[in-house]
Amino acid sequence: MDFNKSIFENRQALGRPFLAAHRGVCGANVPCNTIAAFKIALQQGADVIEIDVAKSKDGKFFVFHPGMEHVFLKSKPISELKACEVRKLVLHNQDSTPTTYKVPTLQEVLKLLKGKVYINVDKFWTDIEGIAKEIRKAGVEKQVIVKTGDDKPTLDLVKKYAPEFMFVPMVWHKDKVTKKLRDAGVNVIGAEILFDKEEDECISDKYIKKMHKDKLLIWTNSIIYDERAVISAHHTDDISLKDDPEKGWGWLLDKNIDFIQTDWLLMLKQYMASR
Repeated sequence: MDFNKSIFENRQALGRPFLAAHRGVCGANVPCNTIAAFKIALQQGADVIEIDVAKSKDGKFFVFHPGMEHVFLKSKPISELKACEVRKLVLHNQDSTPTTYKVPTLQEVLKLLKGKVYINVDKFWTDIEGIAKEIRKAGVEKQVIVKTGDDKPTLDLVKKYAPEFMFVPMVWHKDKVTKKLRDAGVNVIGAEILFDKEEDECISDKYIKKMHKDKLLIWTNSIIYDERAVISAHHTDDISLKDDPEKGWGWLLDKNIDFIQTDWLLMLKQYMASR
């Protein structure tokens, strides 16, 4: 990947959607959001690796999904712990058994991924100013894709503290902000579209063609983080694996989207190669 070129140019050169590894590639004894999970994602050929950021009580940044401490750490929230306490914790595997894996710092993860893949920093909205400083400190500005919701107070912080970062607003059903943000000088590269019906405007052929004409990209998710929260009209990893990949990944590919975020990176790659 040539990070001196625009991400739109790299997408065109690739000739297929970017494949984003959700929290790395994890499972069995390897917890998500760990150095090991990110190394596996690199080995399996991820184009993008998604990471989550949590902030300790004393202001240090770690890579962990806030709110999941009771599952993976059996501890209080990281926001209620000092960094020295977080460093002593061990992560638990999918059987809730303690491992030797530790919660990595944001700097450790950015150093590992520097120069290798695009990095999607999730939970950016938790401290836009602070996380932006960490990204600049690591020297990965050209690789990082940040995203937030589309509410005005959050977008104002993006414009203030991170206008040059590749930015993707999260939009439900209909995109009302991408053009406004671009006109305001934010480095918008596209939109993460969330839709629960195939008829939603943000997944329409008309909208996608208009975005591509404007050299903007479309991010979709085949992941399921909660079966009650439908974010891709049921065109998911699960239906692709259990039933028919044409109903899940194939449907998204036929829409000519630009990113698919998945928990099953290698299976998706194999399907695309055979399609």
